[in-house]
Amino acid sequence: MTVYDGDGGAGAGPGPAPADEAVPIATGAAAIPRPIRSFVLRQGRFSPAQERACREFLPVYGIDYAPRALDLDAAFGRRAPVVLEIGFGMGETTAAIAAAQPATDFLGIEVHGPGVGALLARVHAQSLANVRVICHDAVEVVTHMIAPESLAGVHVFFPDPWPKKRHHKRRLLQAPFVRLLAQRLVAGGYLHVATDWEDYAHAILAVLTAEALLFNTAADFAPRPDTRPITKFEARGARLGHGTWDLVFRRR
Repeated sequence: MTVYDGDGGAGAGPGPAPADEAVPIATGAAAIPRPIRSFVLRQGRFSPAQERACREFLPVYGIDYAPRALDLDAAFGRRAPVVLEIGFGMGETTAAIAAAQPATDFLGIEVHGPGVGALLARVHAQSLANVRVICHDAVEVVTHMIAPESLAGVHVFFPDPWPKKRHHKRRLLQAPFVRLLAQRLVAGGYLHVATDWEDYAHAILAVLTAEALLFNTAADFAPRPDTRPITKFEARGARLGHGTWDLVFRRR
C-alpha cells in the first residue's frame, strides 16, 4: 500500500493535493476524479508505530479500493451485521465500539494515513477480528463497493464542518450522498451522525429529514447513544462549553 503523507506523496512532494484532485491512496486504486471532494489530505508525518502498523497489519485488515461490489461475508470471513464508519480519525472510537460489539463487523473508511496506522495498531493490540479498513474516498467506496441493502448501520462521527460558507459545497452529508447511504441500509438499519458544529448539525438534520427513505428516531436531535463513546477531544470540548449533536435516523 502507498500512503500519501502530508507532503503530498509517499515520502516527499510539494504539498498536499488540492481538494479537487483525485488522489490514489491504496494499491491498485485508479485516480478517479470528482468535481468536489469533502476532504483535503493534511496528514503530517507517520509515527514509527503507525508506519509499522500500516506495513504489518494493513495486509491483514485492509481492503483495497476497487470499483466493484465488495463481498462483505468474504471480507470478514463470516456472515454478520456490518456497520460502515466514515472518517474514523485515529480509530479510538472505532476500536472501542468494535470491542464492545464482537457479533457485529465494522468497515472503516479513512484517508488520513497516520489515523489508519493508529487504528490498525489498536486492532492488533486488542485482537479485534471484526474490523476492516479501506483507505479511499468514502463517496467512491459507497458508490462502487457497497451493495444496496447490505449495511446494518452507518456511523459518521464529527465530519469536517467546512465552516466557511463558500466551502459548504464540500460538506460530506448532502442530499445525493445521504440518498446513497440510505439505499445501502437494510430495512430498519440506522444512520448515526454526530457533530460538534451547531450550524452543520442543523444543516444535517434538514438533509436527513428530507430523505424519504429515512425517518428520525427522535423529535429532532437524539440523546447520545451509549454505544457511542465520548472521545478525549469531545470531553475536552465539553469542559470548554462546546456542544455535541447526535442524529439517529433509520431506513424505512
